[in-house]
Amino acid sequence: MCRNITVLRGLQPPATPDEVEAAARQYARKVGGVTTPAQLASPAFVEAVASIADATRRLLEELPARRTPPTTLPPRRR
Repeated sequence: MCRNITVLRGLQPPATPDEVEAAARQYARKVGGVTTPAQLASPAFVEAVASIADATRRLLEELPARRTPPTTLPPRRR
């Protein structure tokens, strides 16, 4: 499991829906303490990822532009 949540703000081009969902999944895994949710927990995990992704999209839309780009590229863009 990753130790750091990926920085998506300020990317050029902007973060894709796949990158936002991957970051949401990474966050839910970290907070939940699981790499793969159990079958009984899967619906709650899927709903949490969707909620986190939605909140992340809204946050990225509402934050002002960064003055400098992030110091590193997200793993999917390397």
